[in-house]
Amino acid sequence: MNVKTVVDTNDTHSDSLQKFMVENAAVRGELVELSATWQHVLARRQYPLAVKTLLGEMLAAAALLTANLKFNGVIVMQIHGDGPVHLLVVECDSKLQMRATAKLAPDAVVDDDATLSQLVNLNGQGRFVITLDPQDKLPGQKAYQGIVPLDGDSVATVIENYMLRSEQLDTKLWLAADDKVARGLLLQKLPLHGGVAVPEHDELETWTRLSALGGTLRAEEMLSTDIQTLLHRLFWEETIRVFEPQHPRFLCNCSREKVGHMLKMLGEREIEEALSELGKVAVDCDFCGQHYEFDKVDCAHLFATTAPVETLLPPGASKH
Repeated sequence: MNVKTVVDTNDTHSDSLQKFMVENAAVRGELVELSATWQHVLARRQYPLAVKTLLGEMLAAAALLTANLKFNGVIVMQIHGDGPVHLLVVECDSKLQMRATAKLAPDAVVDDDATLSQLVNLNGQGRFVITLDPQDKLPGQKAYQGIVPLDGDSVATVIENYMLRSEQLDTKLWLAADDKVARGLLLQKLPLHGGVAVPEHDELETWTRLSALGGTLRAEEMLSTDIQTLLHRLFWEETIRVFEPQHPRFLCNCSREKVGHMLKMLGEREIEEALSELGKVAVDCDFCGQHYEFDKVDCAHLFATTAPVETLLPPGASKH
């Protein structure tokens, strides 16, 4: 592999996202490796093997997509299911700060080799939802949300189809995860290179060749090989421009204030009923496990406040 521009990648971080461009081709790519971030997610909840694989692949995919964000904000990826898995949620902000969780049916029985359809799309009612939420919204600006059916037999295929339909960008994804690491490769065909249109025949030929190289990857190879080795192994005949790596990490932004806003949204009557039954309202964050309690005095203070409700506890919080 001819690396045209190399930066110092000497870093103590265990998690890394490497962007690269293929010289003289309208193709960009990214490789991501999530170890510490993934372990933070897994430390908070026990998931069946097939659910770990699915959630880990979503985590890697979210990092790959977020790295191309052109605004300061958050990508939220959700799969709503009608199988033993009801919900999978991954959030990643423009600093690659991430969190993830999954909700299973109480009586869920999940085989180790269960497929995406078996987990979340038994009756064809599964949905893939992606939300782009800018942090600094302009007046009247709202988060963008796309909702599509689960069109594909893997997380990678579902996202590829979504990107082609919504962004009109040819995108290829290869994802893998186990109980130790989640890795992913993204290739994306761009319409221009260096401000000059690439001849259609050459563009198609290059895209086909690079996609075929990516297609040689197998999950076992991805799980056992670091991303720098994968980059060299796949594209050693190409001239590659690499950029300074970024470093994803786990971060949960839940807070007592956000939980309070969520309780206010539930309404005073429902909170009063919970207080009369339990004497307090307790909320656990499903992303990080943080426990919050509100007694009668706390709740009275919440509803005595006239400040507008602006922030909800993200998907995955549970009240009891």
